[in-house]
Amino acid sequence: MSSEKRSAFTSSPLFRTLFSVFTGLLVGAIVLLASGYSPAKAYQVIFDGIFSKPSYVSYTIIYATPLIMTGLSVAFAFKTGLFNIGAEGQFIMGALGAALAGAFISLPPVIHALVAAATGIALAAAWGGLAGYLKARFGVNEVIATIMLNWTALYLNNYIVTLPGIKRPAATATAFILDTARIEFLPLWKASEAGKLWRAGHPVWNDILRTPFNAGILAALLLAFVCWWLLNRTTLGYELRAVGHNSDCAEHVGIDVKSRMIYSMAIAGGLAGAAGALHVLGWTRQAAELAAMEGLGFDGIAVALIGNASPVGCVPAGLLFGALKYGGSKLQFALRAPIEVVNIVIGSIVFFVAMPALTRIVSRWARRTARGGGPHAG
Repeated sequence: MSSEKRSAFTSSPLFRTLFSVFTGLLVGAIVLLASGYSPAKAYQVIFDGIFSKPSYVSYTIIYATPLIMTGLSVAFAFKTGLFNIGAEGQFIMGALGAALAGAFISLPPVIHALVAAATGIALAAAWGGLAGYLKARFGVNEVIATIMLNWTALYLNNYIVTLPGIKRPAATATAFILDTARIEFLPLWKASEAGKLWRAGHPVWNDILRTPFNAGILAALLLAFVCWWLLNRTTLGYELRAVGHNSDCAEHVGIDVKSRMIYSMAIAGGLAGAAGALHVLGWTRQAAELAAMEGLGFDGIAVALIGNASPVGCVPAGLLFGALKYGGSKLQFALRAPIEVVNIVIGSIVFFVAMPALTRIVSRWARRTARGGGPHAG
């Protein structure tokens, strides 16, 4: 390889990502060694925990699905010059809306799932749009507003799910959603006698169908494409990006800056809400009282960083993060390692993978703020 080609490769995003993954694995190995565990065995456990069975691959995708969508939420907001730290609260509102519509509205299959998902997305979009309105109308920093709204969403969720008539008896959660609202693949058929008979003759599919594999991943891929198309192929997307790049210039050419801020945060909220809604419709089937944040919204920040705040990049980033989360969960049982060690290993890998993107994002945001042209300027 010539020196020019070598230089071009070492400066490419692919090389930076591969180098970051290697560095993260190396730091994780050092942590494991210092804690008295074998790095080779640990990484073998993670690899086997992702790929050794079809059901493990299925669960990896299930884990990754909401992370892709919360990553899209954070990435979309950043592409328009805003920091959406509220994906966690928007996720909660999306889950709550879908759970209520899924449990207490009777509709035909497919239509019911679409209505329940739309309810959760609309509720979360309104939640995100509220932060955008506070920013546009009163100049409230969206980081502060969304952090506060995260906690408001948690306590509002806990109040609603424990109301009489909504709360399930002997549980601190809503009633289960109706079967007509579920997006799990063939949930009734695979539990029937015919389904069990077919599965007995197809061991690979039987292993996959033992999991709550659902249509959420298809929705996540579709939303990633829609986000890319909206930002790069539509007038609205151009205006949103223009406001994020330089709000003063955008206003000078006639763009309604304040309304575009609200639109941006509403769309970001809807994306995080889709994660919550599809998580309920495809897996948990309920909205439960929460003792603390679930973390799927905050993990979306890491996904957006790993994906370089790109809608397309959020897909492999979400799959990587989901794989680490699911494969890493096997470490605690296989090595009898404390969960703190497991989290440090996973966190080290994610940190070094996200670091190049984090540096670029913070630098761009600082330049916008310094010249007074970004949306944070007023």
